Amino acid sequence: MRVLITGGAGFIGSHLADHLLRLGDEIWAVDDLSTGSIENIEHLKTNRLYHYQIGSIMDGPTIAELVDRCDVIFHLAAAVGVRLIIESPVRTIETNIRGTEIVLNLAAKKRKLVVLASTSEVYGKSNKVPFSEDDDLVIGPPVRGRWSYACSKAIDEFLGLAYWKEKKLPVIVVRFFNTVGPRQTGRYGMVLPTFVRQALAGEPITVFGDGTQSRCFGYVGDVVQALGKLVRTEAAVGQVFNIGNNDEVSINELAERVKKITGSHSPIVHKPYSKAYEEGFEDMPRRVPSVDKIHKLVGYRPRTSLNEIIRMVADFERARMARSGKSGNDTQIRWGAEPDESVEFESSSIPKAISPTGHA
Repeated sequence: MRVLITGGAGFIGSHLADHLLRLGDEIWAVDDLSTGSIENIEHLKTNRLYHYQIGSIMDGPTIAELVDRCDVIFHLAAAVGVRLIIESPVRTIETNIRGTEIVLNLAAKKRKLVVLASTSEVYGKSNKVPFSEDDDLVIGPPVRGRWSYACSKAIDEFLGLAYWKEKKLPVIVVRFFNTVGPRQTGRYGMVLPTFVRQALAGEPITVFGDGTQSRCFGYVGDVVQALGKLVRTEAAVGQVFNIGNNDEVSINELAERVKKITGSHSPIVHKPYSKAYEEGFEDMPRRVPSVDKIHKLVGYRPRTSLNEIIRMVADFERARMARSGKSGNDTQIRWGAEPDESVEFESSSIPKAISPTGHA
């Protein structure tokens, strides 16, 4: 299978490439490195089945050429991270909506299967837990900038499903729930790498709000295996799937676990959201996915525990800090709300990729 990954130098994109290459697929990755990093794909450059290009999804001719080369497109490129979203709302909206429109339009011309990455953020302020794919979306007011990301990704979903219904473009929508693991940066507000880096540097582990808000953390290796199975399952086309872990933990408990597993003596401190983001910042008390739908279709279950993930992230960060000679406290980082390697699926047991017409 020939695969295009937009946002290919990002955290999830690089792990997805690792997994698909192990299955024998050929990969083309494109990334403008605005939030991705060339370091994430450095180990792949010598693989004859891996090709990468520095470029933007806004560059139609470049994306058109790459779409022509591939059978399947994983559209992961997006503006992500609470910090970036609040500081650059125009960029968030334009990148997420216009970029997706370009990818879908070009894919439709050649009937190429598209996996469209969405987010748990689309559930907004809903208090119906766990979140199921057919639940109502409850988005906050436009005057609160943090909701621009949720709205833009919801529009992406509507657009992708409209292309499927009207133009018969095979599309699969996946909603990621706090996917974590090695290579993830805390630069744009991701909580786990931020906590781990603070703990290893002996800095205060900074929790915003009262810390009773809870999240579920899925290992990126588990997540990319699910993606690999979805594109080989005809019944997934035209559907929306949650992907993540449903083991809920408070942010206070996450901080305690990070401190214990890293052996850190860092104090855990609390600061109000107004000190981290904007005045009136709204957060969700809980975000728990139902993974029943994806389990029934492809057998997905999260296999990697949070403690295992923390240990892997800590080992990765120690190695990174040793290579760079940095103490880990060179960047001011804060946590926000968003965007796994256990048993591999045997490639011999996986059917062919869905063809451009949506049939196996």
